[in-house]
Amino acid sequence: MSALIYVVRHGQTDWNAEHRLQGQADTDLNDLGRRQASENGRKLADLIGTAKAGFDYVSSPMLRTRETMELLRAAMGQEPAGYRTDERLVELNFGDWQGFTYPELETRYPGASRARGEDKWDFTPPGAGAESYQKLLSRIQPVFQAMERETVCVTHGGVIRCLFRMIAEASKDEAASLEIPQDRVLRVQGRHLEWL
Repeated sequence: MSALIYVVRHGQTDWNAEHRLQGQADTDLNDLGRRQASENGRKLADLIGTAKAGFDYVSSPMLRTRETMELLRAAMGQEPAGYRTDERLVELNFGDWQGFTYPELETRYPGASRARGEDKWDFTPPGAGAESYQKLLSRIQPVFQAMERETVCVTHGGVIRCLFRMIAEASKDEAASLEIPQDRVLRVQGRHLEWL
């Protein structure tokens, strides 16, 4: 993967604000999330300049990422709908845990958060289709390895954690516990990742 890639996490949702495990639940941005998306678009316009038309634009197909991409593109002065989606870029599937906060999980499944905390990277929550970060990495790796054009990608926090593991070779513990901001742009170039 030699192409320059700008990666943006979707803007904040109400579930983010409530610290709910969002996973593959389809949630909308809140007002702060919409402002974050537009601001990231302005930042990208400054970074990319007139080269923006030559970039590929790809998003997770989830509501919050598509809305982020459309607001971002509008802020860049581009047609909001001029991008593609890739199903493999959806967030980690939290299975039966989706929609819960950790205190709610502890009430329902005592000890659940401790079990995940002991091995956050390889832990798979209960429920059909649930994934570990390692399984998510296997899903998204071919997407990024195939990027040959300069690209703007809007995706999720879990996917960005996987990029730090895959590209920067962060340890499992480090990648699993990184803070993934919603108001910054991640520049990926070669094996170098930098928050802007």
